[in-house]
Amino acid sequence: MKMKTKLILGFGIMLVLLFVLAAIGVNQLASSDASIRDIYDNRYQKVKLTGQMRSDAADLTRAVGNLLLAASADSEKKNSDSIRSLSKKVTTQMSQIETLFQDNEEKRLASELMSAGKKYLEFKDQAVSLHQQGKPEEANALRNTTGAVLLEDFLSSMTAISVYQEEAMDKEIASTLSDNKRTTNYVLILTIPGVLIGMALILWILVSMTRGLSLLSAMMSHFTNGDWEANAFRYQTNSSDELGRLGAVFSQLADDLHATRKKEEALQRINEDTIWLQSKSASVWFQMQEADSVESMTTIFISELARIVGAQSGAFYVVRKSAREELLYLTGTYAYTQANPAPQFRIGEGLAGQCAKDGQPIRVEIPAGDYAGIRSAFGEIEPLTLTLQPVLYSDDVLGVFELVSVKQLSELEQTLIHQMSETFGTLLNALQSRLHNEELLRIHQALTEELQSQSEELLSQQDELKASNEKLEEQTKVLQASEELLQRQQEELEQANDALMRKTAELEVQIRETEEVNGQLEMAKEALEKHALELAIASRYKSEFLANMSHELRTPLNSLLILSQLMKENKDGNLTDKQVEYADTIYSSGCDLLKLIDDVLDMAKVESGRMDIRQEQVSIGEIAEYVNKSFEPLAQSKALGFDIRVEEGVPLHIHTDSSRLMQILKNMLSNAFKFTLDGEVRLVVRHVSDPRPMVAFAVEDTGIGIPPEKQQMIFEAFQQADGTTSRKYGGTGLGLSVSRQLASLMGGTIELASEEGRGSVFTLWLPMSYGPASREAATALVQLPPAVEPRPMEAAQARHERSLALPGTTPSAGKSVSIADDRDAVGEGDKVLLIIEDDPHFATILLDMARGRGFKAIVALQGDTGLQLAKERLPDAILLDMQLPVVDGWSVLVQLKNNAATRHIPVHVISVVDEIHQGLALGAIAWLQKPTSREGLEEAFVHIQKFVDRSIGNLLIVQPDEAQRNRLTELIAHDDVSITAAAGGEEALARLAEQLYDCIVLDYALTDIPIYELLDRIKADETLRRIPIILYTGTTLGKDEQLRLKKYAESIIIKDVKSPERLLDETALFLHRVEERLPDEKKQLLQKLHSIEAVFSGRKVLLVDDDIRNVFALSNLLEGLGMQVAFAETGRQALELLEREPGFDLVLMDIMMPEMDGYEAMQAIRSDEQFDKLPIIALTAKAMKEDREKCIRAGASDYITKPVHTEQLLSLMRVWLCK
Repeated sequence: MKMKTKLILGFGIMLVLLFVLAAIGVNQLASSDASIRDIYDNRYQKVKLTGQMRSDAADLTRAVGNLLLAASADSEKKNSDSIRSLSKKVTTQMSQIETLFQDNEEKRLASELMSAGKKYLEFKDQAVSLHQQGKPEEANALRNTTGAVLLEDFLSSMTAISVYQEEAMDKEIASTLSDNKRTTNYVLILTIPGVLIGMALILWILVSMTRGLSLLSAMMSHFTNGDWEANAFRYQTNSSDELGRLGAVFSQLADDLHATRKKEEALQRINEDTIWLQSKSASVWFQMQEADSVESMTTIFISELARIVGAQSGAFYVVRKSAREELLYLTGTYAYTQANPAPQFRIGEGLAGQCAKDGQPIRVEIPAGDYAGIRSAFGEIEPLTLTLQPVLYSDDVLGVFELVSVKQLSELEQTLIHQMSETFGTLLNALQSRLHNEELLRIHQALTEELQSQSEELLSQQDELKASNEKLEEQTKVLQASEELLQRQQEELEQANDALMRKTAELEVQIRETEEVNGQLEMAKEALEKHALELAIASRYKSEFLANMSHELRTPLNSLLILSQLMKENKDGNLTDKQVEYADTIYSSGCDLLKLIDDVLDMAKVESGRMDIRQEQVSIGEIAEYVNKSFEPLAQSKALGFDIRVEEGVPLHIHTDSSRLMQILKNMLSNAFKFTLDGEVRLVVRHVSDPRPMVAFAVEDTGIGIPPEKQQMIFEAFQQADGTTSRKYGGTGLGLSVSRQLASLMGGTIELASEEGRGSVFTLWLPMSYGPASREAATALVQLPPAVEPRPMEAAQARHERSLALPGTTPSAGKSVSIADDRDAVGEGDKVLLIIEDDPHFATILLDMARGRGFKAIVALQGDTGLQLAKERLPDAILLDMQLPVVDGWSVLVQLKNNAATRHIPVHVISVVDEIHQGLALGAIAWLQKPTSREGLEEAFVHIQKFVDRSIGNLLIVQPDEAQRNRLTELIAHDDVSITAAAGGEEALARLAEQLYDCIVLDYALTDIPIYELLDRIKADETLRRIPIILYTGTTLGKDEQLRLKKYAESIIIKDVKSPERLLDETALFLHRVEERLPDEKKQLLQKLHSIEAVFSGRKVLLVDDDIRNVFALSNLLEGLGMQVAFAETGRQALELLEREPGFDLVLMDIMMPEMDGYEAMQAIRSDEQFDKLPIIALTAKAMKEDREKCIRAGASDYITKPVHTEQLLSLMRVWLCK
């Protein structure tokens, strides 16, 4: 409870008690005052009046007596006046008593008093009369007898009244005293508990405040003392008052500071670890500075490293090459014993040899008793871990060192080992190179020294000979013989010296030649880098050339396709059947040319590095089914066998780009069927796991084969095995080149094995999962065994390998695929589901599931037949695939939703295409992406069942203005829709929490919460994010604002003259309302909106294109729809025309034009505020992904590639003209 609440409650109770006590006191005072007033006004005044009357009656009696005894006339007159005055007063007093006395007893006493008073007054009048008549004696006698009795009665009556009033007054005073006493008791009774309650409240408030303050004080004390790990500063106060909230805030602050300190400590540990690594590395390198041999350097390295990481023993092996093999020689040890280590290893022998072979570290936990112990003076210790680390330099293994420890090495120690091994490789290589150079220098110096020693020896021998000649002249013959011998020796020494000089010269020449070769290598490297740069520039220029060339080809092709399609339709009926056939041939040839242009663009994308590969899960079974469905009719038409085999061990799925995989397989199979006149074509899928997991797709044929000298050439662009002018087979030679480059991008390759006259085998090798490493390893595929030996197909049929032949894929299969559905069994009242799916197996699964849920299902395997069945059968719901033959799913969905008879049918999309938002915007109720699970299909059918069983759609209108809400409700309302209106965003969220809606109409200008906050909260809710949202507003939206809102809303409608019709149309689309069931006025609005004449007739369009053929074709098409077409040849002319005639409804803008291209023209148009909302549709032959983004950035409203398909162009124009 809050402190404010506690204080209010405590003081409130005290105030209530004081108010009650005050009320009781005031009430008692009022009661006492009333009692006193009653006693005074009623009893006291009556007693006073009675006493006054008694006094007056006594005076009257005396006056009568004085009158009767008066001796003089003056005295008599005075008494007579007194008698009259007193009589009058007594009479008046009697009348007052009679009036004031109200209760029965008072009235009785008053009546007695009145009677006695009247009698007494009569006596008085009688006595006065007798005195006036001169009869004093009779008057006195009457006074003494009758008068005395009457006076007594009169006085007795007054006494009775006085006694009664006094008794009544005593009773009322006693009652007042009793009330006062009772009030005092009440006050005491209430005051004592009140005081106790007040004291309890004060104690409660003080305890709660002091306890909270004590907790806060304790928390702050622990916090300021740095007691981070204690929970003292995280006490739970269990109260919601200000101190509790302050404690919660302080706890949160403490937690945040604690987390910050933890992060700082972690960062400090990282810094400490880095400093430790650097310091330890520096200490090792410092110790190795004096090393002058491999043995000393490796010994210092292994010793210092072992001490640093706490290892108990270590050894270092260096790779040295012998005449036949490479060996690992022990060069350095730490804690060496005779039991370990071995002096040398072969590469691959033992763990050290295997580490050198793999070039990868090895970590081993040693079981007890399985390894030589570590000896010391006091005994032997069993090791726990063994670490082997290779020393590399430029991917060459220079050596291996191993460390044995009785403990587990920490991650930091392992990191140190790894880092030092990398650095030590460089040092070891430098040392070896230096030692090798020193060895060469030492040999050279030794040879030179040997030559000098021989020369010195010769000189000494000459001196000795001279001395011997002087001393032993007598021995002339002996000396002569000795001299000849010396001369021969000298000649031999000179020859040896000459040989050494020649060797020295040769070494100098070799050194100069080596330096020259190095210089030439540097120059060659620079030349290669320059050449690579030139090749990259040339490749970019070629890609630009191909893109531009595609534009020049697409521009005339656009006119060709549009005009041939118009002629083929023959709307005027003025062409013969032969001429229609010619037009169909022209259209077909144009489509073939378009495919060639697409191949050229694929080549440009691959070579320029702009081809994207999308990794996804691909089903091998679905690939095989698709290939069979696509090529089985071709095999039947050519009377060829066609077989698909998936061998044992092939996984169900691989991860690669399915569209690119199908492109490669279709190209290889198309070539196989093209070059095979008889025999058969076979697709074999197999799995290979050595050297790494791969999947091979082998296309075998019994065709003409390819000579060995041309097998490499066919993979080059625009090359064929038979490229002569008399060749038998057509084609451009692009397919295999594009396929090989696509395979390389996907991390695979294509191999060919062929024998002329006996057939060919093209094998596509793909990794199990595409990734960056896949492409790097693609070149290693050349080491794989051939996919299939070039052998005749008859021999291949004799194989005994176990394979899985798919149903309907055997060469003898000659029937087209058909599915037995329920189209002939549909009866009155049946729920009909139309399945448009080109995969027969998947369609059969959907058919069975539909039947299990009470549907009568109809299956269409092509888009055109599915569209026709939808129009004829008008099913209750449709399951639609996007990738369909003849007519794709997008066209089917658009035509269904543009047809008044079918637009209400709920369409659930099941496809591999990931375009969920676009599909929902076109009117689909839901989107399920393949591959999917049975649970996903079950959920899809539940969704469809809800739509079919629903009779009323639920619509939520969010509009702050009440008048606008009423108008929108009146516009859309009918018995097939339930409308809920909300005045703001918070109310809308509350309505959405209560029930699920099929559509939301939302105004942009909300008053309570921002529009984007509402949209974010809706999209964040899993149950609400799929609800279509229509933004209906009169606010002018900028381009950036519209782009941002399109991420949330399926449709944006700006309020204008035609906005009610568009709103009605959009809500009817998302609510799936049947147009025929709507009221006539609403039906007429929709029919008028969807009428082609209403959309296009009288509209003014500006066509900007420099090619007169395109202008002629598009002008005929648009003028045939009743549109006014103006023409501009360049972007500059378009700007001038817009300035002169600003009333255009739409602009069709070509991109590549002279003088000012389409990009510049659109930017110039958008720079003028009056054309900010003018729809501009860009027409371009450039089909690269980035071209669309470039057009949108330049100012285009939308984008369409050439050659233009008329239906697509008209649909796009309808969308923008209706906005």
